[in-house]
Amino acid sequence: MPPSRPDPAWLDAQYNNRARIPEHPQIFARWQRDSLAARQSLRCALDERYGDGAGETLDVFEPKRAGAPVLVFIHGGYWRALDKADQSFVAPAYVDAGAMVVVPNYALAPAVTVAHITLQMVRALAWVWREAPHFGGDPRRLVVAGHSAGGHLAAMLMLTRWRDVAPDLPADLVTRAVAISGLFDLEPLRHAPFIAADLQLSAADVRRLSPARLPAPAAGELVALVGGDESEEFRRQNRLIRRRWGERAVPVCEEVPGRHHLDVLDAWADPHQRAHGLTLERLGLA
Repeated sequence: MPPSRPDPAWLDAQYNNRARIPEHPQIFARWQRDSLAARQSLRCALDERYGDGAGETLDVFEPKRAGAPVLVFIHGGYWRALDKADQSFVAPAYVDAGAMVVVPNYALAPAVTVAHITLQMVRALAWVWREAPHFGGDPRRLVVAGHSAGGHLAAMLMLTRWRDVAPDLPADLVTRAVAISGLFDLEPLRHAPFIAADLQLSAADVRRLSPARLPAPAAGELVALVGGDESEEFRRQNRLIRRRWGERAVPVCEEVPGRHHLDVLDAWADPHQRAHGLTLERLGLA
């Protein structure tokens, strides 16, 4: 459990995953190589615009057959780093299984806020609902997944009042999500020196942007996964969303054995791993 009073050094040790994983440069380089190979081997539409703002583009990896379920994957990086081009490597296994895969970008902090990024993802999902059929996807069979900060954004999309966004959107646009190493309570990040200055979160931001501080969605389910070798805090965050939202909304809350904050994403993209199978089940492909 975290200290009763936030200790900055302890929080940095818990949340600064690049410091916890010395080999992170090699992992990022591998992701980039594998992502380039995915874009070269798969049929895809790159840099489609879902809005006019900075960072509002996405990549579509087209399915083998029309009418395919749609998987939207949101990258992590603490809302301030990484790019969709680094994450194409997640697409091949899901395309091979029969899905269409969409990987959106977003603007990065400190140029924009977490609230701004959340609204960008709302716009991206509205685009997916309207445009997926043109690429062979069926948006009625939609799953949103995200890693780390992307897990936070996936959970927030489950809480979106879609009819307030636009009248042509269904109220149940996002009812199935998978969060990998998600961040569900943002309060600790207000006090962790390595990230606090870039995010500039206020107490009010924490209340309105923390899924674990908001009521569970009325319908749907979130799969919450975290690496078994991740920090105590990341594993606590994973348990927290189950405790706050309940077993109905979070029927799966698991640790992936032997995985840290980065290679847990490799497990999710590996067709031989349970994390992958859990997502295929939500897509109706298992």
